[in-house]
Amino acid sequence: MKIYLKKFVLGQVTLIFTLACFALSPTARAVTPAPDGGYPNDNTAEGEDALFDLDVNNSTDNTAVGFDAMSLTTVTFGNTAVGSQAMEFAGSGSFNVAIGFEALFQNGPGNDNTAVGASAMGLNGFGNNNTAMGNGALFFNTNGNSNTCLGFNALNNATGSSNIALGSEAGINLTTGSNNIDIGNKGKAGESQYIRIGTKGTQTHTLIAGISGATVAGGVGVIIDTNGHLGTVVSSERFKDAIEPMDKASEAILALKPVTFHYKHELDPEGIPQFGLVAEEVEKVNPDLVARDAEGKPYTVRYEAVNAMLLNEFLKEHKAFAEERCKVQEQGATIVRLEKQVEMLSTGLQKVSAQLELSKPPPQTVSNNH
Repeated sequence: MKIYLKKFVLGQVTLIFTLACFALSPTARAVTPAPDGGYPNDNTAEGEDALFDLDVNNSTDNTAVGFDAMSLTTVTFGNTAVGSQAMEFAGSGSFNVAIGFEALFQNGPGNDNTAVGASAMGLNGFGNNNTAMGNGALFFNTNGNSNTCLGFNALNNATGSSNIALGSEAGINLTTGSNNIDIGNKGKAGESQYIRIGTKGTQTHTLIAGISGATVAGGVGVIIDTNGHLGTVVSSERFKDAIEPMDKASEAILALKPVTFHYKHELDPEGIPQFGLVAEEVEKVNPDLVARDAEGKPYTVRYEAVNAMLLNEFLKEHKAFAEERCKVQEQGATIVRLEKQVEMLSTGLQKVSAQLELSKPPPQTVSNNH
């Protein structure tokens, strides 16, 4: 009987496994003498107890190099294990690559995995199609599939799938989520469908080529909150509650004071003239029109909200103008109507005057016959 005492140290986690393995019958073991080179069905072993329990008659194309490399593997195909105890408890998994001390140490029926680094994918059981490079990378994965990570202790998920982590301890906080991309970020437990790049407070500037000057027809503006969360403003009523007309709320913008300014030299060495508002002044008019930093201080102006208020004020003025124009048009029509009435009255008066002139008796003359 062989007694194994295994101790793993991963960051601050220490795992101790005590394993008792009874030697199988001679017919189940690899050929005698102990593995030292090539064996039937294209199996290759080099190192003490490498391919120790492999059934060479039913397994093909396996390569094990190192102490206990694939030592308890029985029936499997196309595996490569290089390093002390690499794939030691590999079970029946096939087409795996393990390079490094205890890489894929506990792999069971998992297939098509690649683990490079000490204890990389050490606890993998049923996971398939994973790639882990770096000491302790993807160590706790048990049955997650199609994960890819590069870096020391990268990607700590146990069951999540289709995650990507790049960097030392990238994705180390991720436990069960899927479809995440963590680059230089430790991630968050249980989340899915997230992209995290960089670490808040560590990376303070972002430069991405191919954006400035690139035209995207039909696109929408991207906004960012104080946590670095990128997104777009949604307008569908499906995402809104308590919808009410803006009415007089937009009148606050009439108290805003637009200014011209220059950003400080360390922000803009070229000193390009700027036009806009001062967040602290806007806060005095309407606190809801400013965004705040992590300390709760005014950080920037919510210009999209200001624009909506401007639209409301414009529509109010347009409505008032339209109503006034309607009144003017009505007054004009009334004046035209009155003018016609005056004209008709004037014509009537002229006719009456003419008739009166005709109805007058002829003038009488007095003869003086003295």
